[in-house]
Amino acid sequence: MPVLPAPPTDLDGVVSWVTEHLGHLTCDEVRASGIRGGQSAADTALATLDVSGYASNRSTVAPVARRGASQMSPYIRHGLVDLPTVWDAVADAPSRDRGKYRDELLWQEYARHLYARVGGAMGSSLRHEQPVGDWADGRGRFGPDDPWPAEMACMQATVTELHDDGWLVNQTRMWLASQWAVRAGATWRDGEDEMFRHLVDGSRAANRLGWQWTVGTGSGKPYGFSRWQVEKRAPGVCGRCALRDACPVQDWPEASTGARLEPPAGLGGGETDAGPLDPLVTGTPEAVWLTAESLGTDDPALLAHPDLPAVFVLDEPLLGRLRLSGKRLVFLAETLAELGCEVRLGDPVEELAGTPLATTFAPVPGWRRRADRLEVAALHPWRWLRRPGGGPLRSFSAWVRKDGARR
Repeated sequence: MPVLPAPPTDLDGVVSWVTEHLGHLTCDEVRASGIRGGQSAADTALATLDVSGYASNRSTVAPVARRGASQMSPYIRHGLVDLPTVWDAVADAPSRDRGKYRDELLWQEYARHLYARVGGAMGSSLRHEQPVGDWADGRGRFGPDDPWPAEMACMQATVTELHDDGWLVNQTRMWLASQWAVRAGATWRDGEDEMFRHLVDGSRAANRLGWQWTVGTGSGKPYGFSRWQVEKRAPGVCGRCALRDACPVQDWPEASTGARLEPPAGLGGGETDAGPLDPLVTGTPEAVWLTAESLGTDDPALLAHPDLPAVFVLDEPLLGRLRLSGKRLVFLAETLAELGCEVRLGDPVEELAGTPLATTFAPVPGWRRRADRLEVAALHPWRWLRRPGGGPLRSFSAWVRKDGARR
């Protein structure tokens, strides 16, 4: 596959570039979200990060101006800013806000530890079967054929934001997951795929963990989305809903915990592939291989080999299966445009075969599958917030008390 022309640096140009070269791989019309990609946007977001009031406002949905969420997650997900840097950036914040915000950073790290440990098993229910909600006996207003009903103002507003902006506060992510799986009884993995398709911070680690915790397959306790949360977190939405006098989520859902499952072996303890502590050099690299997990200008491999050409391969077979939103690919293309690296479209293993590479370890199974088939001459460490240990990963709270406290 020939090298693609470099993505333009202006937004209209990037949208046109994605439409021309990647439009056949998307699930929707190619357009930008409200969150800009690229290192300069990430640096601005970090420089202006202020988590004052976060503890009180992090779950606010409306009005938007009162939201406490930081929108740092797209930059963290793609390695434009790493978790240790964001952790340090809020050191001077009010103690309660700092603690709550750092809890969210630890959640991101825990998700990475879990994904690195159990891999593809995160795509299956970890500890319990999906619960059966009250739709199954005829009492539910909507069923699995319409899990996010547009008639519900809370669903219509949230799904519109997901599709338009590609980003949601954590509160509405839980609403969508609970409505899809606990209320409507649709398969949680299908809903996770749909949300992942649109999120510009889409991470299999964080998204799958969030869905499993909300649905109850990972925690054993389904999240009870109801009208109470909407009225508390988004005042005014229920008042303009066509179903305000016949709300299908008026009361708490009558969903019980699903049957217990045999968990993946790694959940109770075991080795986690955390990558090297120091650069592991076994040869002379000729290029730097950049991946979607680490696209910052301070990527360790990029910094260590400034004179080598850098290359990013848009994985065409994978993108063809995922059918991501054009918003995600515009964000990615903006980032690649600033890096000025070579961009290819094809199978990464085929495109990079025969080239000794320098690259940065990434805690995702897909990276390992590809790296094992390539000639990695210099492997650079991942910047963990907490380097994984061998302890159990059954719950976030237990992990925080043990491994999460090691900083």
